[in-house]
Amino acid sequence: MTRRALRCALALAGALALGAAASAATPPWQAVLKAARGQTVYFDAWAGDPRVNAYIAWVGREVAACCAVTLRQVPLADTSTAVTQVIAEKAAGENTDGTVDLIWINGPNFYALRRRGLLYGPFAAALPNAALVNRHDAANLTDFTVPVDGYESPWRKAQLVFIYDSAYIRHPPRSIQAFPAWARAHPGRFTFPQVQNFLGVAFLEQALYALSSDPAVLRRPVREVNFARVTAPLWAWYDRLRPYLWRHGREFPASGPAERQLLEDGEIDLMPSFNSAEAATDVAAGLLPKSVRTVVLDGGTLGNTSFVAIPYNSPHKAGAMVVANFLLSPLAQAHAGSLRSLGGPTVLDLNRLTPAQRAEFAPAAQAPWGAAPGVLQRSLPEPQPSWAVRLVHAWQRRYTP
Repeated sequence: MTRRALRCALALAGALALGAAASAATPPWQAVLKAARGQTVYFDAWAGDPRVNAYIAWVGREVAACCAVTLRQVPLADTSTAVTQVIAEKAAGENTDGTVDLIWINGPNFYALRRRGLLYGPFAAALPNAALVNRHDAANLTDFTVPVDGYESPWRKAQLVFIYDSAYIRHPPRSIQAFPAWARAHPGRFTFPQVQNFLGVAFLEQALYALSSDPAVLRRPVREVNFARVTAPLWAWYDRLRPYLWRHGREFPASGPAERQLLEDGEIDLMPSFNSAEAATDVAAGLLPKSVRTVVLDGGTLGNTSFVAIPYNSPHKAGAMVVANFLLSPLAQAHAGSLRSLGGPTVLDLNRLTPAQRAEFAPAAQAPWGAAPGVLQRSLPEPQPSWAVRLVHAWQRRYTP
């Protein structure tokens, strides 16, 4: 066995004893490993960031070495594409030989498949490395308020932060309420991605959370509340902000990487990000100057966990489980958290790792470029999934010519 194969095998089996209480809906782990050998897993994943694509390629090399599983990323511009594909296959009666084996998913997309019964599971408890997940973090157990119930497995943490260039901005806004006045004083120097992008709608959700007189209503389905009344403060706030956005709020970058390019090119000085370590990884990669900094709003910001799920009609469920389990290994989590890779905190409970495993993890905060210490302690829960869908539609009706 090669050194890489041994390392990967240990990563996949290190928590096997802890994960012995597998769900009755899934076979024993050794049977999963046997069935997975030789399988090709088609992983539908957002491909808008080269660092994410490189990380998935690295995962593919590792699982191929230890488990003879071939991982193929199916690059997506929007996760809803995979959701639509699975729904279409169900309608066509393709119940055993689907084209999607694993999806990087959360929020409204998970909700759409889960409520239709189109996900395989519960499988997550059968993953040996699931025993290492931090279960004190509610975001690892619920997806935008919806309990995952074993139909998803976590793999990344995310939180909304704001990146700015301190060479030009000394005092960035520290609250949602401060954004219109700040933008008026710095016209054209702030933008966010289009609202069809997850980061764009997250910025609107953050504003709604901060402006709402009762943020708890956002944890209920939108049909149960008076949407017009709840969102009225958001639209009034946005109408004050919009004229001072980049290009007067008539155009928006397509994604986070696209707005990062605007920051790098000097077209803007402030942008949102859903990776608290993005500034640090970009500085390390030479993509942004060392003058960039990260700020978290004083009242906290929205945070969530990214998951992977297996469609009900995947023909390679065993291979998909092997990949999901490897994503939870200390090896994969430490690699993802490195500034040479994705950066950011882990979904694991470091107290459940050995001293040697813990030593592989860099501090979550990468000062001065990363978020301030304790950023995840000020993480706010995401609204119920239906809010994102309704906000996008309402914004488009109001502001799309």
